[in-house]
Amino acid sequence: MRVLVVDGANVVGSVPDGWWKDRAGAARRLHERLLVADTSFDEVVLVLEGQAKAGVPAGRDAHVRTVHAPRDGDAAIREQARRAAEAGAQVTVATADRALAANVSPAQVVSPSWLLDRL
Repeated sequence: MRVLVVDGANVVGSVPDGWWKDRAGAARRLHERLLVADTSFDEVVLVLEGQAKAGVPAGRDAHVRTVHAPRDGDAAIREQARRAAEAGAQVTVATADRALAANVSPAQVVSPSWLLDRL
């Protein structure tokens, strides 16, 4: 099984399209793109934090599972990656956050642009 964990704030923030004016709307648009994307992942875990959580309810929608970070988005991303790896999944994390990327081993890390190019 292949699982992609998406740092929603980091991916949305990588494109200067005015997302900061409507964080919830930006999260919803990313979620919609993930739903229809033809990727090689069996499950996509979209981690949202702060105001972005208002854009997509927590839970599963087809192959996309949305997680609302209780506080720190990075901690929630690390937790989701750890759980997937412990369940035997091959894990990939989409983020440009270097500190986060250094702490999601054994997950592969890809950039927001890598992900957006596939959506």
